[in-house]
Amino acid sequence: MKELAYLNKFFVKYRWRLIPGVLFVIISNIFAVIPAQVIRVAFDLVNENIAIFRLFNGFDRQELVYRLFGYSVLMFGALVLVLALIRGMFLFFMRQTIILMSRHIEYDLKNEIYAHYQDLSMAFYRRNNTGDLMNRVTEDVSRVRMYLGPAVMYAINTVVLFALIIFAMVQVNLKLAVYSLLPLPILAYTIYKVHNIINERSERIQEQLSRLSAFVQETFSGIRVIKAYGREREIRAKFAIESEVYKTTSLNLIQVQALFYPAMLLLVGLSTIITIYVGGIEVMRGSITSGNIAEFIIYLNQLMFPVMSLGWVTSLVQRAAASQKRINEFLHTVPEIRSTDAPKIDIRGKITFDNVSFTYPDTGIQALKGLSFDIHEGEFVAIIGRTGAGKSTIANLLLRMYDTSSGEIRIDGHPIKSLNLKDYRQQMGFVPQEVFLFSDNITNNIAFGISENDPARIEKAARDAAVYDNIAQFEKGFDTMVGERGLTLSGGQKQRISIARALVKNPQILILDNCLSAVDTKTEEEILTNLGSNMHGKTSIIIAHRISTIKNADKILVLDDGAIAEMGNHQQLMEKQGIYRNLYEKQLLEEQEAEA
Repeated sequence: MKELAYLNKFFVKYRWRLIPGVLFVIISNIFAVIPAQVIRVAFDLVNENIAIFRLFNGFDRQELVYRLFGYSVLMFGALVLVLALIRGMFLFFMRQTIILMSRHIEYDLKNEIYAHYQDLSMAFYRRNNTGDLMNRVTEDVSRVRMYLGPAVMYAINTVVLFALIIFAMVQVNLKLAVYSLLPLPILAYTIYKVHNIINERSERIQEQLSRLSAFVQETFSGIRVIKAYGREREIRAKFAIESEVYKTTSLNLIQVQALFYPAMLLLVGLSTIITIYVGGIEVMRGSITSGNIAEFIIYLNQLMFPVMSLGWVTSLVQRAAASQKRINEFLHTVPEIRSTDAPKIDIRGKITFDNVSFTYPDTGIQALKGLSFDIHEGEFVAIIGRTGAGKSTIANLLLRMYDTSSGEIRIDGHPIKSLNLKDYRQQMGFVPQEVFLFSDNITNNIAFGISENDPARIEKAARDAAVYDNIAQFEKGFDTMVGERGLTLSGGQKQRISIARALVKNPQILILDNCLSAVDTKTEEEILTNLGSNMHGKTSIIIAHRISTIKNADKILVLDDGAIAEMGNHQQLMEKQGIYRNLYEKQLLEEQEAEA
């Protein structure tokens, strides 16, 4: 229950739904207990009047006795029916308060988890797969809601009903009450023994469900590759294995529950037998009436559902505890990157790297080693180097997806850690190496970074990204749906729409991370020309592999093994006859061979 203690704040928040709900539970159970007493009176009345009815056998008054007897039974039956209707009304109110409360808490909890996900840094997402993240905010929260609603409601209902019924039993006959409830300690012990088994197996079920969800999500995301390689059969086989593990784990839990419920029914049936036997002896002694036996049997039958639900509620609580434990793991994860509440600063675009080193926390790979350089306001800077040299790491640090391991990054002289992240990132444009488009139309994908859709602004960004003509050829134009992750578009079209999404923001700093790899040379030149006019007086950083893309940059940084090997413009670097010149000549030779 310590894991579920996190939810107590929601009970406090919605106390004006919970408190009336508890009152409705108490009132509904009072009207559940009273009918047993009415039936006891009716049963005793029938017993007494049968003797009177037989006494007047052969006399006219027997018919009168019969009618009075019939009216009395009818009146008692109507009273039981009225009491049942009143109870039903309060049961409705009970559900309308407690169950609705659980839905409100579910809504709040999902929003809280999702908001926390947004605050967590990139390192967190590198450590956890998408399927598991989704499962915790959907399946796990749903199981927690079952605790907040049905489990709480039936638990309160069970406690109240037990208290009222035991009180009523003791008031009638203490000895019979004790004998009738004798199997309850055995039931309590059984629940205690099953408690740990249910908890442990529930946790295993949730863990396997997360693995299954992650597998399915990854399969659907990579369906193009799966089909291209003809691996459908193998993937189905792997899915069947994961499903089999989930099925086996679930069946192990059901086996415990399958034994649990019959055991409870057996104990309730044993209580009924004891009641009839001991009650019969007490009737013969004259301490109770036969109506009291009927009353006790009704009480025991009323206890049957709470006793049965006790196992179900126990299962719900244990599964909710297992799910909440998984949720708490993420909710208690502290974001590595924290924003300040500093006032907004209008960025001009001067960037300083001062002896910056960085090691990825999840892999331990050192990506940058003592990097120092300056980018002046309005400069067009290019970064080039071999794969793994640390180019994309610079982009991630500039966006503050990670913090430096040592050294400092300054924006316009301000340490990047002192800036308000939201305001800072709103003034930046970024096109990642792995292009991501949302399952939406082209307009909304381009306008993602601005507060409202401006058709003229969106169209201009598309023209500057050299993708307008392609969009115009689509049947629905800018209203064309791109499919999941832009599945319906070519690689070059996705890259250019992503560039348009960055340009539409009119950013002060633009970072292009190797986002022209799928674009032909002519289109690349057009995009770079448009960038030159759009980003005039603003800072542009382009990360690339092709030297043809960057040779007109004001400054070129050549990275090698996380450090700056060379720095200068194209002409200066060619004269040095170092790494840059070797890369240039190698690429030039490859282009000549391709043309031949």
